[in-house]
Amino acid sequence: MKLELLYFDDCPNWKVAAERLDEVAGARGVTVKRRLVTTEEEAEAARFRGSPTILVDGEDPFAAGDEPFGLACRVYQTPGGPAGSPTPDQIEAALDG
Repeated sequence: MKLELLYFDDCPNWKVAAERLDEVAGARGVTVKRRLVTTEEEAEAARFRGSPTILVDGEDPFAAGDEPFGLACRVYQTPGGPAGSPTPDQIEAALDG
């Protein structure tokens, strides 16, 4: 399994997502690659739907498909309401496919 966290520095939510993803991935023996996105062109090329974006084998399991690409903070729908990062349980479910 290939896990990647895409982010941009101006969004603080990526750090929470990184901690949660590292914890879940570490328990599975999987390494997370981090990729800093700095331009709109990079965002388009990476299909970056906002910071943080988690890719599992190159796919975004949290995308509905109609979100725009670009340098913005992303909002995730969680059981506790909108948040800047998915919960650990949501990340687990995404990795389980």
